[in-house]
Amino acid sequence: MEKKRLYILCACVLPLMICSGLVYSMFSLYMSEVLGAPRSQIGLIYMAGSLVGLLCGPLLGKASDRFGRKPVILGAMASFALIFVLYFRAQGYLVVYGIQVLEGAAWVAIGAAVTAYIADIISADKRGWAMGVYQQTISVGWMIGPAFGGFLSEVIGFRTIFLVGAIVEAIGFILVLFLVKESRRQPD
Repeated sequence: MEKKRLYILCACVLPLMICSGLVYSMFSLYMSEVLGAPRSQIGLIYMAGSLVGLLCGPLLGKASDRFGRKPVILGAMASFALIFVLYFRAQGYLVVYGIQVLEGAAWVAIGAAVTAYIADIISADKRGWAMGVYQQTISVGWMIGPAFGGFLSEVIGFRTIFLVGAIVEAIGFILVLFLVKESRRQPD
C-alpha cells in the first residue's frame, strides 16, 4: 500500500517537473531575448528566488507540519500555475524579480512537503529507496520538459510555453487534489 501511495504522489507531481523543465530550459533566453535582461540581471534574478527559498525553507516546512502535507503541496502547485501565467504576461525583466520571490517560496514548499509526505507514508527501512523514486520523477520531468521546451519555443514562441506550463501544472494540481490523500493526522 505504501508503494502505491508513493507512485500516485510521484505521478501527480510529474506534471510540475515536466512543465518546469519545459519552461526553465528556455527561461534565460526568454529573459534576454524577449524581456531584454542583461546577463548580470539574469544571474541576480535567479539568485532572488534562491534567497527567498533560503529564508522561507524552515517556515514552509513547518507549515506542512502544522497544516498538512497536501495543502502545502496544493498551494505550491497552484503558485506555479500562477507563476507561469505571470511570466507569460511579463513586459520587462524587472517584474521577474517579484515573480521569483513567489517561485522561490513555491520550490521550497513543494520540496519540503513532498519529502515529508514520503517520510510519513514509507517505513524507515525503505525511505532512501522512496526518495530515490521521487528523484527519478524529477529526472524524468527534466528529461521530457527540456526536450519539448526548445521545440515548442520555436513553434509557438517563448511566451506561449508559459501558458502550456500553466495548463500542465493545473492538471497536476487537479491530480493531487483528487488522488493524493493527506499523509498524517492533524495535531489537535
